[in-house]
Amino acid sequence: MKWTGWLTAILLLLGGGSQAQVQLNLEDAVAGKVIQTKGMGAMSWLKDGEHYSRVEANPEQGGTDIVSYRAKDNEREVLIPASWFVDKATGKSVPVRSISWSADNSKVLVYTNTQRVWRYDTRGDYWVLDLSDKSFRQIGKDRPESSLMFAKFSPDASKVAYVSENNIYVEDLTSQSVKQLTTDGSETIVNGTFDWVYEEEFGCRDGFRWSPDGQYIAYWQSDTEGTGVFDIIDNVDSLYPKILHFPYPKAGTTNSAVKVGYVPVNGGATTWIDIPGDPRNHYIPRMEFIPNSNELFIQQLNRPQNTNKVWIAQIGSSQPKHIFTDEDKAWVETNDHIRWLKDNQYFTWESERSGWRHLYRVSRDGKDIQPITAGDFDYISTVGMDMKKGLVYFIASPDNYTQRYLYSAKLFGKGEVKRESPMDEAGQHSYSMSPTGKWAVHTFSNAVTPPVIDMVSFPGHKSVRMIEDNAEAKAQYKALGLNPKEFVKAKSGDLMLDVCMIKPVNFDPNKKYPVIIEVYGEPAGSTVQDVWSGGDLWNQYMVNQGYIYVSIENRGANAPRGREWRKCIYGEVGTFACEDQARGIQDLARQYPFIDLSRIGITGWSGGGSQTLNCMFRYPSVFHTGIAIAFVSDQRLYDTIYQERYMNTPQNNPEGYRKGSPITYANGLEGNLLLIHGTGDDNVHYQSCEMLVDKLVEYGKMFSQISYPMRSHGIYERKGTSLHLRKSMAKYWLEHLPAGGK
Repeated sequence: MKWTGWLTAILLLLGGGSQAQVQLNLEDAVAGKVIQTKGMGAMSWLKDGEHYSRVEANPEQGGTDIVSYRAKDNEREVLIPASWFVDKATGKSVPVRSISWSADNSKVLVYTNTQRVWRYDTRGDYWVLDLSDKSFRQIGKDRPESSLMFAKFSPDASKVAYVSENNIYVEDLTSQSVKQLTTDGSETIVNGTFDWVYEEEFGCRDGFRWSPDGQYIAYWQSDTEGTGVFDIIDNVDSLYPKILHFPYPKAGTTNSAVKVGYVPVNGGATTWIDIPGDPRNHYIPRMEFIPNSNELFIQQLNRPQNTNKVWIAQIGSSQPKHIFTDEDKAWVETNDHIRWLKDNQYFTWESERSGWRHLYRVSRDGKDIQPITAGDFDYISTVGMDMKKGLVYFIASPDNYTQRYLYSAKLFGKGEVKRESPMDEAGQHSYSMSPTGKWAVHTFSNAVTPPVIDMVSFPGHKSVRMIEDNAEAKAQYKALGLNPKEFVKAKSGDLMLDVCMIKPVNFDPNKKYPVIIEVYGEPAGSTVQDVWSGGDLWNQYMVNQGYIYVSIENRGANAPRGREWRKCIYGEVGTFACEDQARGIQDLARQYPFIDLSRIGITGWSGGGSQTLNCMFRYPSVFHTGIAIAFVSDQRLYDTIYQERYMNTPQNNPEGYRKGSPITYANGLEGNLLLIHGTGDDNVHYQSCEMLVDKLVEYGKMFSQISYPMRSHGIYERKGTSLHLRKSMAKYWLEHLPAGGK
């Protein structure tokens, strides 16, 4: 379709011919107005495992109610009416961002007035509601506004601990007295939370833990002194630039020094746990109390992240005991969802030691390691456990790597697994399971089916009732008359790759069409997924301008295809990805003559932007037009934890960094290239774009560029940004990659 400037595609209903037309408007698609799905929203299972709570708007009184639903029959009860969330001093309602329950469900913490810290709103104000007397008061009132982080009840709900300005505090809910547990917090000493790189790459935000007896708090401390500081320049919000400084360790440079310790809640000195190893060249990404004990279970990674040592530390001592080591020639992951079995005699552990990711049962001394799941498939993630029946429920997909299903296995069995998800629902299944493993909120979707949510009971995966069928969203999607996303295969040498494809509604198999490839290609994610993605409206919009959409899952992508698939790229991130993308699209063209190999475009975001550049620079005869967004041009510019996990350090692997970095091959650019980057990107810095631009100019290469002032890695902040981004991309494709079948 010729570019008109209106960015509107007129689509015919499937099979409808001229009898009906439905308009797919890009502005509405970007604003989320075309297909409106309904979900569960935030929910929390209550302690009894028979009820869950939700935060719901109160249309009559305003504000929000906390409502419980009984799993068995959907009996609804307003646990906390909106009228209870009122500041008695002002008479005003306190907005509820989220809530957390005390262990005995007698009190509720309300999180409100939140502020964003990097990616998430992790700083704000907290209020405590006591259900016994309906008292509602703010905690930490002597602290600066919106400065509290990660507030949580003590096990007996008599106190609340929180972080403010890098120090840890405990507030007694009866006396309202506040005890400051740490005093050395500063711009460089971080207590109870984490620096940028731990948050981004290990998912570490909440940095302290209550002991089960409520007498101690264990916490992380980061010393960022000596870590390289990155500056982001804000040129748009004031007459003179503002500069944001933050520690950011780039690959091969100095990390923060991180240690863990524990402190009495009544005050006193911190006991630091003496874990061997240079704290700047080791990581401590996980620490939890073993249930019903005063023992800490600590995971320590070495800097290359190919060894995970497990330690147990006892309150009252500074000397930990090493019990277990998991290692890999490439890298190991942190272990989450650890569960302790048989009075803490065993713990669960995920490992790829067999060549596939599986769940193991490890004895407390680390000497007895037995598989809970076994076979030539990957254990993807834990859903929950039924401890009475001795079962673990988990997600896997042995037969189709683009889909996800629920399986179960015996915790003390021989590795046999059983599929639980319905056989007639092909796609992806996810679950929020009750603490008892008896109930779960089940969500099913696939690429053409909006989420269907029901309550299921176990054992047997019996559907008890429908919660949300999204029939309206399904009708809205159907009315657009779009061609569905298809899942096919392509070859890269002898390797078979998963591929998805979308064709335009007026597709003519006798014509040849240009292709827009969407790529990610790095170990942190995957793109070929048989799951609802809002109808893929952006891709559908572009397809119906006269393109074919394709995404190819290259080696190294995070797909459940075994250790070798994921880790064969170790030390060479970026090299295999572009090779598979080039071979994959050429093989698709051999299979499908309607693919025009003279009109191949490619685009990606973040790691996908990097792979877009590698493809454009290294295979210019294959890829003719590219749009690279928020990309890493030189792998030395990215952070230590992510880049070194897959590449080791630049000092130890200089050739791998050279080969994997697009900037190395910038002189190979022959086609049309658009670079897009946010100048406020704290993740992949705008520096990466500037360095590439400098190199392209040196080589006399022509390109286009859009810089979005003070937008972060997602390039969505500030009015009009998302629509402008998509309009710019559409305009570039239509001007530089001729659309339509020929």
